[in-house]
Amino acid sequence: MAETFRADAVENWLATNLPAWQLQKSHLRRLYKTGNWRVTLMVANAIGYLAEAADHHPELILNYSSVEVHLQTHSAGGITAQDYALARKIEETVLWHPGPADGSTGPAGKWVERE
Repeated sequence: MAETFRADAVENWLATNLPAWQLQKSHLRRLYKTGNWRVTLMVANAIGYLAEAADHHPELILNYSSVEVHLQTHSAGGITAQDYALARKIEETVLWHPGPADGSTGPAGKWVERE
């Protein structure tokens, strides 16, 4: 069984690595404000792809203009390194926007709001 981390260790890790995430009821939680349903569905699909690739499946709550993510290793009964890794990958993917360094500016329109 995977090692779980105590709440204080999780909160310290989040503060250092993913400050927009929080520990809530033994889950890593993040709310992404998308602005519209089209972006909500794209974010949900991107997270779904990452979750399948990691064989680690978060709970998602979809609304018109937001996606809420809850991560926990259910089989371990808490937060594990697998949760940290997937949370990092979700954050990196969902907040990525093309820019001059990528050779493009990307399409106009609303994307996930950065905090």
